[in-house]
Amino acid sequence: MTRTTTYILTAVSVVLFILLAWAFADGLFALDNLFSGEYYAEYTIWTYLMLAAIIGAGLYQAQQLPDAGVVTEPTGETRTPGQTDDPRIWKLLIGNTYWAVFWMPIRFFVGLQWLQAGEHKLRDGAWMSGGSSLQGFWERAVAVPEPPGRAAITYSWYRDVLQYMLDHEWYTWFAKVVAVGEFMVGLGLIVGALVGIAAFSGTLLNVSFMLAGTTSSNPVLFALTVFLVLAWKVAGAWGVDRFLIPLLGSPWTPGSLARRRVPVVSEVPIA
Repeated sequence: MTRTTTYILTAVSVVLFILLAWAFADGLFALDNLFSGEYYAEYTIWTYLMLAAIIGAGLYQAQQLPDAGVVTEPTGETRTPGQTDDPRIWKLLIGNTYWAVFWMPIRFFVGLQWLQAGEHKLRDGAWMSGGSSLQGFWERAVAVPEPPGRAAITYSWYRDVLQYMLDHEWYTWFAKVVAVGEFMVGLGLIVGALVGIAAFSGTLLNVSFMLAGTTSSNPVLFALTVFLVLAWKVAGAWGVDRFLIPLLGSPWTPGSLARRRVPVVSEVPIA
């Protein structure tokens, strides 16, 4: 990884963020909405701050590199029978923190969508006081129209699950879980805290909505978030995970928090 490579990677990341905002969202760069709007997460100042964060991270990383750059090539080829290997670029993207700038635009875009959706629900009494909005959503989802109309839900088992929750009035508390969950997923992705867990939680929400017959932005968010799940080790390197992952470690490598020093017992000579 050289300074030139870092500059190119940063430029690609900036373009990717702009393309995502242009193709899959409206008004994220509107100058007349920088500090105005019904919801704080809809202020477009966040878009520009995120863009600045991508550029700042890339420039900072480039300046920290030595003139000759650093070697980031994966070493050691696996040659055991039956074992397959991954392409070089994919191993770098999902396993090398020097390439983490690439994941910032995806994190920011997906995180902002969840943050906006979560804030809407958190500040809506129909979600936070009684859950009538979720109740209505479930009722519409389980409804089976007369032919030739088609039901919103394809799988009968999922309709039975929603009907069970409706009959037991789970929407009264489940609506709060959805609202808080969406907001926390968005916040986690934006600040880069436990990105893998936040992204996986986001995919569960996407799948739940799609199984209930709602398309909206869920397919796009699901597709983008799957990549964040795969890149969980490095996607939050420009964020809180830079400190959390070394602290917490992984299931196969304990972090500094889990490590314990083994006391040294000095041998006592037997008289």
